[in-house]
Amino acid sequence: MEGTVFTPALEGMKHVKSDQGEILAQPFLEVCKQIMPVIEKFGAAMALVKSDIGGNISRLESKYSSNPSEFNHLYSMVRAEVASETAKGSSSCTNGLLWLTRAMDFLVELFRNLLEHKDWTMSQACSDSYGKTLKKWHGWLASSSFTVAMKLAPDRKKFMEVMGSGDIYGDIEKFCTNFYPFLEENHKFLASVGLDDLKAS
Repeated sequence: MEGTVFTPALEGMKHVKSDQGEILAQPFLEVCKQIMPVIEKFGAAMALVKSDIGGNISRLESKYSSNPSEFNHLYSMVRAEVASETAKGSSSCTNGLLWLTRAMDFLVELFRNLLEHKDWTMSQACSDSYGKTLKKWHGWLASSSFTVAMKLAPDRKKFMEVMGSGDIYGDIEKFCTNFYPFLEENHKFLASVGLDDLKAS
């Protein structure tokens, strides 16, 4: 494989926005899917995150597939649920998008830690980013299982070795820089409809 595990996602990000500057549902979900192989390299430590992200992506994808022209823009799914007052349901697409965005916040923060703290172990990098992103939204149960999982984080050097050939730190930086604004936009939009602060049960 040429490049790093981030190469497909970096390529995909070029297509996330429409000419009008709106986030498109399918390309955004594609980029999230292209990050999955990176998560898989963490092994058991990220099993929870991986199943969570996978579940939220498929929930949003099936909504999109039900009417691609209506749900071409990512936020149209949320607007439809807000209108029908189903947005707060635990199986809503709004909830799916919120948790998908939060999981991605966690990953971006984790990758930033790897860039900025070259002396940190993987567990340190994971725990720090968890504290900054997901922790405040998780209940006690999710929080404790997460903390246990973080202890299973792989050795940092081994992890970097499986990231592919090429400029791995350069790609991580590009990923964080280019992907983060989409996440920020998601939060702003969800906040604008009063749905950015839902907690996990």
